[in-house]
Amino acid sequence: MVAPGSVTSRLGSVFPFLLVLVDLQYEGAECGVNADVEKHLELGKKLLAAGQLADALSQFHAAVDGDPDNYIAYYRRATVFLAMGKSKAALPDLTKVIQLKMDFTAARLQRGHLLLKQGKLDEAEDDFKKVLKSNPSENEEKEAQSQLIKSDEMQRLRSQALNAFGSGDYTAAIAFLDKILEVCVWDAELRELRAECFIKEGEPRKAISDLKAASKLKNDNTEAFYKISTLYYQLGDHELSLSEVRECLKLDQDHKRCFAHYKQVKKLNKLIESAEELIRDGRYTDATSKYESVMKTEPSIAEYTVRSKERICHCFSKVTDEKPVEAIRVCSEVLQMEPDNVNALKDRAEAYLIEEMYDEAIQDYETAQEHNENDQQIREGLEKAQRLLKQSQKRDYYKILGVKRNAKKQEIIKAYRKLALQWHPDNFQNEEEKKKAEKKFIDIAAAKEVLSDPEMRKKFDDGEDPLDAESQQGGGGNPFHRSWNSWQGFNPFSSGGPFRFKFHFN
Repeated sequence: MVAPGSVTSRLGSVFPFLLVLVDLQYEGAECGVNADVEKHLELGKKLLAAGQLADALSQFHAAVDGDPDNYIAYYRRATVFLAMGKSKAALPDLTKVIQLKMDFTAARLQRGHLLLKQGKLDEAEDDFKKVLKSNPSENEEKEAQSQLIKSDEMQRLRSQALNAFGSGDYTAAIAFLDKILEVCVWDAELRELRAECFIKEGEPRKAISDLKAASKLKNDNTEAFYKISTLYYQLGDHELSLSEVRECLKLDQDHKRCFAHYKQVKKLNKLIESAEELIRDGRYTDATSKYESVMKTEPSIAEYTVRSKERICHCFSKVTDEKPVEAIRVCSEVLQMEPDNVNALKDRAEAYLIEEMYDEAIQDYETAQEHNENDQQIREGLEKAQRLLKQSQKRDYYKILGVKRNAKKQEIIKAYRKLALQWHPDNFQNEEEKKKAEKKFIDIAAAKEVLSDPEMRKKFDDGEDPLDAESQQGGGGNPFHRSWNSWQGFNPFSSGGPFRFKFHFN
């Protein structure tokens, strides 16, 4: 009795005739085995039933070594190989069983199954027909007839698939091959043919899946590794491309196409790795040069151009004190090719903020958020852009001094000095003009106070006015509204605090 859930039971559910293994009795007289071989066979059978496959295999190895003409030893070892998923190793053992005992229908039926899975339809049909001619049991006869019908169907589908492929109807060929490969799951050639169809139909990732299976099913399949590598390369996945072409060269270090492809991929991979390291180190200008080299090294595959421009866009967005306009231009080029590229949207939004294009920045952040609503960087950037837009509608210290948001401290001081001289109230005699100048002068002095102080400037850049009580939590009075008298007695040519000495114009 076979225990439910045992290894033999699980095998039997797939191949019912394998249960003959359990009932197969040791035929010492017929096989002419010695006592040691019998011991190995019995112990191996117990270990197999217990699911101890590796130990069972060792026992059957010993039985085969002890008696190379014992068909039971080969059959049982084949069963263990099958239980371990090693069909290639099982097939020679089943063939040996049939050579030693021609009327062993269970072994022939099992071999027919394996040959059918491998797509060797003519050989499989031959086994099934011979089973029907060898006085099989009722179950064996039923199984053989069923498999013959299935094999005939596979022959018909294969012929249709080849005709469809030859006529360029790749969609139809794929449909036929799908049906065949449900049965002939280990047919490497049919998987390679379907991979070609997928390539023609513009589905490279499906092609890669079939080629990977083919590389395992066929020994030394350098062609499959080469094709996988080139497909990954065309998809822009240079790292996986490099890994696969190395597998090709492991099998044949003199493979011309693999070696030529390896040199190209390695060169490109080195440039990209170097560029990414420069970005991590904050050397954005050098990284930009590297990615420009990437585009020159591989100009024919659009994916590398897009990815390179995406990273150049990122680099420009990080050096916005120098190239905000360039960042916007390159990011826009990426977004023309990939409108939903979240990275390019975020980087362009940052550049828009520097250029004080707040509406555009908000729009980019909102678009990015639609595609990645959980990104904290997008959420914080959007909030900042909204604050800055609101702030720009009130008082903008950068505009007061006439400098860019990325202006250096020296530029701020220079602009302040120039405007302070221009709008000093002592320059105006008319009472109305003097009042206007006083208000303007207060704004200029406040702008200088905020923008020349790193901490206050950061608050302002984040959308908070450090001199506005409304934007200060728990704020009391408004320190911004200072009187003209509070700004008197300062030196507009000092880069320090405003209070030095009273400055009069004659």
